[in-house]
Amino acid sequence: MGILVGTGLVVRIVLFILIAFSVLSWTIIMFKFFQIYKANSDSERFMDFFWKSKRFDAIASQVDRFTGSPLTVLFNEGYGELGKFVEGSGKADPSILSTDLGGIENVSRALRRATNSEITRLEKYTTFLATTGSTSPFIGLFGTVWGIMTAFEGIGKTGSASLAVVAPGIAEALIATAIGLVAAIPAVMAYNHFQHKIRVLINEMDSFSTEFLNIVQRNVAGK
Repeated sequence: MGILVGTGLVVRIVLFILIAFSVLSWTIIMFKFFQIYKANSDSERFMDFFWKSKRFDAIASQVDRFTGSPLTVLFNEGYGELGKFVEGSGKADPSILSTDLGGIENVSRALRRATNSEITRLEKYTTFLATTGSTSPFIGLFGTVWGIMTAFEGIGKTGSASLAVVAPGIAEALIATAIGLVAAIPAVMAYNHFQHKIRVLINEMDSFSTEFLNIVQRNVAGK
């Protein structure tokens, strides 16, 4: 906080806001980095396990090994909806499932709900990074303008444009500009990176949903 020493009240407020934005942004960046890394890692492991397994019940008993993967949420929801339909039919044979009875549609809706829920979870807090990246330079610019105004005010009061008069105001302006960029640049870079990673996970969820429904139709509905 040494940069606040010697600055005016307005610029101090601006710097405090920018520093708070930066600290929160880095907290979110670290959290999202580990969250998305685990989501990708667990998804790869889960898909390997999924295709090596022969039965849904065997997969369901092992999904706790891949808690970071959004695909396990989709599987649990789809498998749970499938189980509810078979149980509600009053028959033990799952081959009675039919699209005419709404079974496949119910599973499809469950997968869509789970996908939307996971997208919301993965995108949580990233909007703050976008907000920081777009607003911090303007907040810093406000501090810059205020610092320059302070410099001109000093010139007006003393009637001198010496370095000793203008230096404090110019220093405030430069500090505000620098801190604004320091807060904005990492936030924008992290936001773009996370959005790319999330889009990859969304594509994986869409592909998994399609494959899950295909398996259900082929092996359960008898299609």
